Amino acid sequence: MRVIVCIKQVPRAQELQVDPVTQTLKRVGVPSEINPPDANALEMALRLKDQHAAEVVVLSMGPTSFDESLERAVAMGADRSVLLTDRILGGSDTVPTAYALSETIQKIGGYDLLLCGEETTDASTGHVGPGIAGHLDLPQITYASEIRIEDGKVRARRTAEDGTEWWETTLPCLCTVNFGCNRPREPTLTGKIRVERGGVVTHWSCADVGIDPKKVGLFNSPTIVAKVDTVRLPTRAGRIFSGEPKETVRQLLDSLIADGVISP
Repeated sequence: MRVIVCIKQVPRAQELQVDPVTQTLKRVGVPSEINPPDANALEMALRLKDQHAAEVVVLSMGPTSFDESLERAVAMGADRSVLLTDRILGGSDTVPTAYALSETIQKIGGYDLLLCGEETTDASTGHVGPGIAGHLDLPQITYASEIRIEDGKVRARRTAEDGTEWWETTLPCLCTVNFGCNRPREPTLTGKIRVERGGVVTHWSCADVGIDPKKVGLFNSPTIVAKVDTVRLPTRAGRIFSGEPKETVRQLLDSLIADGVISP
């Protein structure tokens, strides 16, 4: 069985910065990590590997700096990784991204299960996984917190608004994995040694995959960012009221009213 996990390298949530000119996220010189929901998807794949002796292939799309996350995925236990990297992909939103990844998945071939995180922390759209399923004409189960493979079928516990529900479908299929549903493992010493030896990341260009350049990139992305506002949080400082209880309570209430926390 082959499981392909789509991951993205994203700026750490605390380090998000927006370029005021292009109105896109700054990625150069900003501390990055594997998108947390994607890390949960990777852990899900590695658990399935432990149970079913599956091959786990990790796929990403982006600049060569994404090698860092792909190498970490291999050190965690993935068998190999592929990076789709090409300048013409720059600025792609979820529509060309889903198209490009689906074409790359077809080039990898032989897959049984595709896993994606439910969404990315730098965009939070949740579009790419379902978009890939649409391009590949696959059944899909979204927001899965548990996945079982039994008798050639996938059973997944899906998070719903009022609880959870079990869904079942046939292989091959795609599942998006809930953020926080498991605890991703740390890289192993054996995995780190393997990464140090090199050759764990394969680079493909759009030409290698056969991707139509007229379907990717910033100018072929329907999403338009009309405006970006930077929210400046107020400074936080504690205040201590001392004295008689009645007086201190009155001071506290007056302060909460002045800050707009409560109405007079």
